[in-house]
Amino acid sequence: MQINGATVLVTGANRGLGRQFTQSLLDRGAAKVYATARRASSIDLPGVTPLELDITDRASIAAAALAAPDVTILINNAGISTGVSLVTGDLDDIRRELDTHFWGTLNMIRAFAPQLTGGAILNVLSALSWFAYDGSNAYAAAKAAAWNMTNGVRLELAPQNTLVTGLFLGAADTDMAAFYDGPKIAPATVVAAGLDALEAGKLEALADDWSAMVKASLAADPADFYKQALTAS
Repeated sequence: MQINGATVLVTGANRGLGRQFTQSLLDRGAAKVYATARRASSIDLPGVTPLELDITDRASIAAAALAAPDVTILINNAGISTGVSLVTGDLDDIRRELDTHFWGTLNMIRAFAPQLTGGAILNVLSALSWFAYDGSNAYAAAKAAAWNMTNGVRLELAPQNTLVTGLFLGAADTDMAAFYDGPKIAPATVVAAGLDALEAGKLEALADDWSAMVKASLAADPADFYKQALTAS
């Protein structure tokens, strides 16, 4: 998968990782980058094609697919973090997490899949796909669903030779993680890991040591991991 010369669409491209994806794609020679956001006017990078898109709105997705029929790489980056708990949190906020990370991402894939034969999809996931952390449990549940959805669509799109890659990270130094006081990885490092994985044809990219550690812990007793996580917090 070559980024140089490709036509790429990035969701949530107006800030954070999405904005970095857009810039890095241009730096790597992408022929065209559709930079999407709920308000196209919020896209401020020169050299891109701004496109209005709300991934929680199926009509908006359908319109974007019609407006961008030449996309060869789809980067599903858009996300939210409500910070609500599962047991006592507002159910509407929990649904917003799932509507964005699971249903929104799936609907994007369904809309663009027909034009991605021989192309690629990169889903921005999280180390929280593999564990829970009090204060981010709704987010973790939605990312866990998105992770296995990524595995499923990879199998379904294999016959048309569409690469489906999952990108995992801990906390990135973006607005979304402003509340978090722990170590954060630079957005450019996260994006480089994802784009390098696409070009190498990899199914997963682990952007930091934290993600690698969490994934490795899945084969062990979960009590050991959560004891360590609680001690660290």
